[in-house]
Amino acid sequence: MTTKPRSAEKLAIEGGTPARQRPDPPMYPGGMLIGAEEEEAVLEVLRSKRLFRYYGPVEGPSKAEDLERAFADHMGARYAVAVTSGTAALICGLQGIGVGPGDEVIVPAYTWIASPLAVAAVGAVPVLAEVDETLTLDPSDAEAKITPFTKAIMPVHMRGLPARMDAIVELARRRDLLVIEDTAQADGASFGSRRLGSIGDVGCFSLQFNKIITCGEGGILITNDEEIWKRGMMHADVAAGSRHNIPREEILGGVNYRISELQAAVALVQLGRLDDLLTRMRERKRMLKAGTEAVARRKGILIQPINDEAGDASVAFIFFVDSPAVATRVAEALRAENIGAGVMYDPGRMDYHVYQHWVPVMAQRAWTPRGGPWRWARRDIEYSPDMCPRTLDLLGRAVHLDVNPLLSNQDVEEPIEGINRVLEALT
Repeated sequence: MTTKPRSAEKLAIEGGTPARQRPDPPMYPGGMLIGAEEEEAVLEVLRSKRLFRYYGPVEGPSKAEDLERAFADHMGARYAVAVTSGTAALICGLQGIGVGPGDEVIVPAYTWIASPLAVAAVGAVPVLAEVDETLTLDPSDAEAKITPFTKAIMPVHMRGLPARMDAIVELARRRDLLVIEDTAQADGASFGSRRLGSIGDVGCFSLQFNKIITCGEGGILITNDEEIWKRGMMHADVAAGSRHNIPREEILGGVNYRISELQAAVALVQLGRLDDLLTRMRERKRMLKAGTEAVARRKGILIQPINDEAGDASVAFIFFVDSPAVATRVAEALRAENIGAGVMYDPGRMDYHVYQHWVPVMAQRAWTPRGGPWRWARRDIEYSPDMCPRTLDLLGRAVHLDVNPLLSNQDVEEPIEGINRVLEALT
């Protein structure tokens, strides 16, 4: 008597037994590990009543300053500024490198809407460029979008994958441009042995709850350039000029994006968890890839290529099928197997990660009729829903799975079985 292989069993979506016994835990890598250490760090701040980074009723060290020093050291940078959000980090980073009205910044068409809106917030124009199969900025299309008014390029390390920083930095230096890295989804990842965020002129991170490490909401910018640090720090703190003894003739006005001592205390503990989280996710992603690549290859399915596999944060496992219709069917079938999966682009579903849905950007909408960077741009700027067709094609055919650091080996083996079963049946 022969036993039918599990891969030949009926799919769960057709009434078969699901490959997984239970669904994935929530995908909040650092957030799910919040425990006694974070609690004690917060209580320490509360007991001291020193909730503001510069002073309190008693003298003592600042958690925000401790976080800045520790984060800069961990990422291989000289300077850091801790702020209230990843968006604030981007805005301060753009101010740090001197981007302003009339300038253009090249932004990938696939990124969270905060990336282009940060550009608009400093008065500059976001110019959209295609992504490639890594779903990060395509350097060749970025070069094609350069104009005499381009000031900077913003690679975004989406879903934890490093962008092609060698090609992007070479392009920027050759064309006399600056590089601001959006590292919000890739804390601790690297390219060519250097931590992301430390390769360009300035790097910007997020500590929002969905990110790899978190304090609920927060952000950090890093740089190796003292002038960029001073400018970014002054924009983050209206009184930074006096607090840091900056000469009067160099002081610029800013806003208050200062991180709180409570946030910084949690972030410091989370920073200590970062490398272990990355190790766990990388190990599990390697298992997923090794277990599915034979079926994927035979079925003509492309597993997302990675510019630097050793540096991938490994928060996601992504593959491309033939069409959006197939992607939708595969994702539905995987969910029926208790495997968390989704498509990455649906034209009818609002998703601020995809340029078509960046409503205020696409409509060039500002808070006042005479405001907004598009009113004072130095050339006519046009956006259209079909302006980045390759990005839409790739996203439309992509199936996405989270790689959760809480998964056990069995938790990974079961989805491998289910993925192979679904791919065999539906592609």
